[in-house]
Amino acid sequence: DSSSGDDRSSDSSFDEDDYWLAKALRVKENDPEKTMLAESGDDNYIRNITDDGWEELGRDISNNTHLETVALCSGALDDQKLSCFFRGLTESSSIKNMHLYDNGISVAAVRSMVPFLQNAANFSSMYLVYNNLLSEGFNELFRALRNNPIEILNCSYCGICSIQIDIASFPRNLTYLMLNGNKISTDGCRVLAKLLQEEDSTLAHLQLRKNKIGDEGVAILVDALQN
Repeated sequence: DSSSGDDRSSDSSFDEDDYWLAKALRVKENDPEKTMLAESGDDNYIRNITDDGWEELGRDISNNTHLETVALCSGALDDQKLSCFFRGLTESSSIKNMHLYDNGISVAAVRSMVPFLQNAANFSSMYLVYNNLLSEGFNELFRALRNNPIEILNCSYCGICSIQIDIASFPRNLTYLMLNGNKISTDGCRVLAKLLQEEDSTLAHLQLRKNKIGDEGVAILVDALQN
């Protein structure tokens, strides 16, 4: 499928570096059939990309007008590499979906994303499952998304305990918020309840499985939904 950008040859003499360079070149040259870039840290050619290489890739994506989905997962990035990547990727007119799950990234990485998140005109979804955002990273992420058109945000299994969100900063189009597998307590439920009760809130789907909300937290959320 050309849209997925899998340029891997069936040739037995397949070379990983050539494979990666072919994919990166299609992004750089703004190939209209290249709408997805999906890579994993399981591949040597991804682990061997230098900091300058990540920054260059970020710039190429920033200048690309056809790429819609970027998935860099399972150890493809860490805080340092992601900071370099977003040093180059500061805006996009085409990126709609970003998957960065299972990279162990922290609040430092979130801070490096801010220019992109503030200048991604057609952004729709972000998946940050199995990272190390903690409460600070999650709260900073929300502030960065304040004027972003994002509709789906998944921060499950990110070590989030407390939620400190200014209601005025809530993304105006956010419909799905997934926070499973964190450590959110009753206090976090009170904040989420306020978001649910906002007259112009677009939040329709909230997932909180495997948290620490308890019976009191459930009651708070039920009351918010009923009122």
